[in-house]
Amino acid sequence: MQSDRPIFVIGCPRSGTTMLQLMLHSHPRIAVPPETRFLVPGYYRRFVFGDLREQGNRRRLGRWIVSDKDTKFKELKLDGEELIENIAAGPPTLGSAMGIAFRSYAEQHSKSRWGDKRPSYFHHVDLLLRLFPDAQFVHLIRDGRDCVASLKEMPWYTKDVFHAVTNWAEAIDYGRRHAKNLPADSYYELRYEDLTAYPETELGKLCDFLGEDYDPAMSEPQHVARVAIPEHKVWHQNTHGDVTTARSGSWKSRLEPWEVSVCETVLAERLTANGYELSGAPKAAKAHVEACENAASKRRWARRRKEFRDRLNRFREPSPVAAQLTTRQLGELAKV
Repeated sequence: MQSDRPIFVIGCPRSGTTMLQLMLHSHPRIAVPPETRFLVPGYYRRFVFGDLREQGNRRRLGRWIVSDKDTKFKELKLDGEELIENIAAGPPTLGSAMGIAFRSYAEQHSKSRWGDKRPSYFHHVDLLLRLFPDAQFVHLIRDGRDCVASLKEMPWYTKDVFHAVTNWAEAIDYGRRHAKNLPADSYYELRYEDLTAYPETELGKLCDFLGEDYDPAMSEPQHVARVAIPEHKVWHQNTHGDVTTARSGSWKSRLEPWEVSVCETVLAERLTANGYELSGAPKAAKAHVEACENAASKRRWARRRKEFRDRLNRFREPSPVAAQLTTRQLGELAKV
């Protein structure tokens, strides 16, 4: 039986996740839409919608997905009213409502399986598993120095280099935790450098993990970039060309010497553990290392406070959370 498990692409921003999204979207059975912003916010807003066992509340949730200006629902190019009614008629859980939106996108593209991509999802794997217990996660890893170099050039990135360094470290640390705690059929890692150098081989192995047959179209994702990448995202212009290794190692000309020192001082163990050689840059200034530590500390405490509040909220959830859509999920429900 072919799999219908959801697929989530995760990784540090600017690690090539959009390219991987297009590769997966090029598969004849898989649809991965442009980035939306209703899945995680919808989870944290679940109390606003009330008990989803009541159809009116499901309809209200659907209306929020379709109408709120921050959800980016328009990127899916779906009929909003039709989706609202499908959610209202669907299973009475939060994950089901969210999943119906992505499933509808897949159906619009004549695909039978859906995925989703947001780099920041690496922070939210536990949350996503609450919504979609049988999800599969694909973590794309890229040289941290290249990620930092690319991040600092993005028009939407307002943080400094120290936060960029911390962001990559967090992605790697979260990945290690997921690799340790998740079943082998739920979590998969691959490197950007390997994917761009040997796309057929790496995508073949990825398809084996996903339970799919490799399709050659996946190695030519530029053909779907025009329909799967919003025009206003000019920072993704490289995805409109052939898969190339040209950007690998470009940090050597894009980072200042002091920035290379910060990366290699703070990230040394993580870089070498993932197969990236150090350049031998001098040790970073103490003030720069402390700036990274301070950025990491602030982000860590902010996450812990949010996670603590969510654990408390789980004791008073108004209705079930886990989706009831896939073969595996429905099978588990039948056992209850």
